[in-house]
Parts: sequence; C-alpha cells; structure tokens
Amino acid sequence: MSKNHIVLRFSWCLCVFVSFFFAMITDLTFAQSFTQRPSKIGVLHIQGNVYLLYGAGANITMQVGNQAVVLVDSGPAQLSEDVRAAIRTVTNKPIGFIINTSADPDRTGGNENLAKGGFFMLESANQSRPQASVVAHLNVLNRLTGDKKVEPSSWPTDTYDSTDWKLYANGEPLIVEHVPEAHSDGDSIVFFRKSDVVSTGAIFDMTKYPVIDEKRGGSLQGILNGLNHILKDITVPQQNEEGGTYIIPGYGRACDRNDLANYRDMLTIIRDRIQDLVKKGKTLDEVKAARPTYDYDGGYGVEQGNWTTNMFVEAVYRELSRRNIK
Repeated sequence: MSKNHIVLRFSWCLCVFVSFFFAMITDLTFAQSFTQRPSKIGVLHIQGNVYLLYGAGANITMQVGNQAVVLVDSGPAQLSEDVRAAIRTVTNKPIGFIINTSADPDRTGGNENLAKGGFFMLESANQSRPQASVVAHLNVLNRLTGDKKVEPSSWPTDTYDSTDWKLYANGEPLIVEHVPEAHSDGDSIVFFRKSDVVSTGAIFDMTKYPVIDEKRGGSLQGILNGLNHILKDITVPQQNEEGGTYIIPGYGRACDRNDLANYRDMLTIIRDRIQDLVKKGKTLDEVKAARPTYDYDGGYGVEQGNWTTNMFVEAVYRELSRRNIK
C-alpha cells in the first residue's frame, strides 16, 4: 500500500469520525432543549416598571428595577418554577418583596418557594434574612396560621394592621392599602405610584362575578367600597375615561379606569336589583328565579366550578337579608 493511499484513508476515517462526533453533539443539544420544560407563564409589560405574569390562575403583578423584583401574589406552589422562569425572561435580579393580596392558595401558595434566595429589602442593623420579605395584612397571617394545611414557611413574614403600608422599591413608592370586608377580611390593593398601575387582587375579577368569602369576613359592599376608592382616589384616565392608570385585576386581562367603572356599575345594579326583591319579601328561590344577573351573565356568568353565578347571588342575598333585618 502506497504512502499516499494510507494518508488518504486516514483522512477519510478522520472526516467520518468528526462528522459522527458533531452529529452526536447536535442530537444531544437538541434533546436537551426539547426536554426543557417550557414556562407555562406569560409575561406582558403594562407600563413603567410593571409587568403582568399570567397563566398561573390568579394574576401575578411584577415590578422590576435595578434593586430587586417585587411580586404581588405568588401563585400556586406547583407553578413556582414556571413563575421564576418567566421572571428570568425580564430580569436576573433577586426577589425582594412578595405582597399577598389575600390568604387564597393561588395567591400565597408560592410564598416559600419564591422567597428562597431572595433579597430582604427591609433589612436593618438588627435584622437580616436570606430571603424575600412576604408582606400582607395581619388578617392574612391570622387566616393562614389557623389553616393546618399551610406550613409556617408559607406564612407572611411582615404584616401591617393599619389602613396602609408605604414601601419603596426600585426607585418607586409602593402603597399597600387594606380593603376591609371585601373578598375577605384581609384584602390588599397595591398602587405602583410612579408606574401608575394598580394591582387589585380578588376584589376585581374580569372572568366572573367576584368571590365573596363569607367565612373569612367578605361582603359585596366591601368590594364596592374598594372599587369606588380606586376609581375616586387613585386612577386617572388619560382621555375619555381610558388609558392613564392601568389596573391589573385578580383574574383576566389588564384594564383601565373605564373597565373598572363598568364592573363597579354592574355590581351596583345587581345589588340594587336583589335589594329591591329582598325588601319585597322574596325568598332566595324567587330571587334566583328572577335572574338579577341575566344581562351580565354573558360576560361573567359561570355555571360550574368553585364559584358559580348562583353562589354569587346566594351570598349577596344573605348579606342584604341581614342588613334588611337590621
């Protein structure tokens, strides 16, 4: 065999080996990228420093900046890694605050998972923790400590029991306000003052009539009081009642002041219809048969699930009946 033939044969073998090697690397890289779990959480920039994380059931509001990440609500525990992956598409900053708007599992479930490894923004000379601060109204802590299914590691770490708590993060004031006796007795709304965005929690729901948690001190009147406060004292429209301040509801799409006003008006009309029937001495069955929500059911009516239209009417009827007796 000639020397040139040996060299050619060696070159051919080397080419085959190199091709095979790169093919294996390509297949491995493809397999890794294919098996990576895609995030189930979508991200939408609202305005300023504020984003909406959607797809976790309850909406999660996110504020970002050069300091840390602030979350309003943490979603269910099983979606924490998806929430973290969604955050990483916007910023690599650690989480500094998690603000719970109520004690509901889809608002507090991810507290423990997402607070780990966070940045404690309330740090002082006497206190430091290697995790984010979980902020909520005191009644949220009271509800969670009384629930044996909730581990202490998921409880709020910092609470307020006044009308509001003013925080500062990423160059922006955050005003956390208590809304008494609304969806529950521990509801908070969060106003990002520089970004001009309000996160409402469960008192505003674009997918159904609001849940009134009677066992936890909720009431329709409290919800209406909260909505009226946002409309009167916080939101400012840009033009013709639209634009300007944006509102992130507990569920559903982002809204402006006009959307919130329409929602408030709808709830007020339904309340007044049921109130009129209660004053006339109608029974619950008679009120339900009158269908006081009929013309709004196309947008908010739900016939199955944990909270239906009938359950909403029943809760409002009980509330108004108690007030009528008084």
